[in-house]
Amino acid sequence: MSKVITDIEAVELEKANKETSVDTSPVSWREYYEITKPKVVALLVLTALVGMSLSVPGAIPWQVLIPAMLGIGLLSSASAAINHIVDQRIDAIMARTHNRPLPNGRISNSRAIAFATVLSITGFVILYTLINPLTAWLTFSGLVGYSVIYTMYLKRATPQNITIGGLAGAIPPLLGWTAMTNEIHPHALLLVLLVFVWTPPHFWALAIHRRDDYAKVNIPMLPVTHGITFTKTQILLYTVLLFVVGLMPYLVGMSSWIYLIGACVLNLMFFAYAWKLKFNAESDTAMKTFRFSIVHLMALFVILLADHYILPSA
Repeated sequence: MSKVITDIEAVELEKANKETSVDTSPVSWREYYEITKPKVVALLVLTALVGMSLSVPGAIPWQVLIPAMLGIGLLSSASAAINHIVDQRIDAIMARTHNRPLPNGRISNSRAIAFATVLSITGFVILYTLINPLTAWLTFSGLVGYSVIYTMYLKRATPQNITIGGLAGAIPPLLGWTAMTNEIHPHALLLVLLVFVWTPPHFWALAIHRRDDYAKVNIPMLPVTHGITFTKTQILLYTVLLFVVGLMPYLVGMSSWIYLIGACVLNLMFFAYAWKLKFNAESDTAMKTFRFSIVHLMALFVILLADHYILPSA
């Protein structure tokens, strides 16, 4: 613990020394782009698009599609940037994150805060004025849930941080749905549930791979507090739950046999990865499971989208 405190104090001192002088150096747009976590945001926007598509029988009007995707994307990017700002001290110590723009000084703290503020305000105004207030406030609540409740509190307070905080990252399908209909529908909540149940096995696989990093900065991720064996069991159980939840869009009439087949195949594959991780793991199995989980969610929602337009009457 004393080593962690020493490392953090060293990072703090270095940051303080940098910020005592006026920061006038130019910053590449790539640095700002990096702190928005573009790959994560792209996946979130995809799930929002599917929520929009499933909410109506026909095509989505571009007058709604463009501002909705832009607003949701901007607020999601702002949330990611705030995460970078809040976590920069521990990011500087962790091997996975030490080269991010804020810890290594490529972007100053003040510039990052200004950038996140502009993204937040712009995204909220677009959604509020061009879509509807419900979607604007729900998207803003997602930002607060991830950036404040999860990043500032839950992440540092409980090993169930990702289980509880995962709700913030699961709401984009609901945002897409409300952007089109201005109402919260049970089918939209089912899409949220899909992402919510997917999140723990997805993130815990990464946490297993990076357990020592989290232990070094005293972040109570499940593999740190309860051990890797226990975490593997939880991942396996969650993939079983995900399989059950994954059947529900078909069972409630949201989708047809196209989705049913696709969901069963993808969920069985995820279960196979989790089974190997639990009972026959190799050194890279956790990371392979994490990477497949991203493909899994992306493919699952693409299949939902294809099912909706191939068999619209289903």
